[in-house]
Amino acid sequence: MPSANNVRSRARERNSVLSRPEFMSLNHQPLRGGSGPPENRCGPKRAPQTKHQAIQKSEEPTEGGSKDRRESTKMPEEDCMQLNPSFKGIAMNSLLAIDICLSKRMGVCASTSSSWGGCRSMVALLALTGHGITWIIGTIVCLTRSNTLAGQEVLVNLLLALILDVMTVAGVQRLVKRRGPWEMAPGFLDCVAMDVYSFPAAHASRAAMVSKFLLSHLVLAVPLRILLVLWAFLVGISRVLLGKHHLTDMVCGFALGMFHFSLMETVWLSSNTCQTLISISTLSWSPFY
Repeated sequence: MPSANNVRSRARERNSVLSRPEFMSLNHQPLRGGSGPPENRCGPKRAPQTKHQAIQKSEEPTEGGSKDRRESTKMPEEDCMQLNPSFKGIAMNSLLAIDICLSKRMGVCASTSSSWGGCRSMVALLALTGHGITWIIGTIVCLTRSNTLAGQEVLVNLLLALILDVMTVAGVQRLVKRRGPWEMAPGFLDCVAMDVYSFPAAHASRAAMVSKFLLSHLVLAVPLRILLVLWAFLVGISRVLLGKHHLTDMVCGFALGMFHFSLMETVWLSSNTCQTLISISTLSWSPFY
């Protein structure tokens, strides 16, 4: 049996342990039929938080890094996945992807290091035959040397059609601002003609309008008619080979050129009106003549 000294030493150790601050609550006995547990000697007990207060506290932004967390949680629009896309949206995205892929593959003359880089100068020369500045200057030169009223009438209307085509294409390009399949800076003549974007293809529009115009108002043999149509197609496709336009840009350019031709046929200027415009441009017009 343990001795009395051992029992006393154990009791003193137990009392010393219970006298520590963290074990002070063990020294108090609960009240019988009391209203609750005794107060804590370390300080007043905090009131319990409600669920609403806890949610508000968790939603309060902290001083450091709360704005960064919120900005990081906001995903950019292009990275967000559109749920339940429509069939029209899927079809349009698929067609655009096919258009970009085919246009990049057809850009075989985009640079000198391309697969057809050796033919780049020839293709660029072919594209130059459909440039707006080339046709406007050529039409003005022919107009100054024309001596017949019928020839001047056709040339004046052609000049107005060319100006309409250049201004309309430039306006649509500025509105759409679509880049070409290959990121290239526009050349000097392209900047002068305001042909700096991809959609629609200005050369294709001009070639289609000019070829249709000449076929309608000039008497040409069948081989020349075939060559004129072939020229218009080659001018449009040359810009795709150079990596300047997509295939859809070329197709829309052809359609826009046909629209310009139809519009000029509707507002065709008569011979007297053309002579008046020529007189005004040469400063020889008189209202009393």
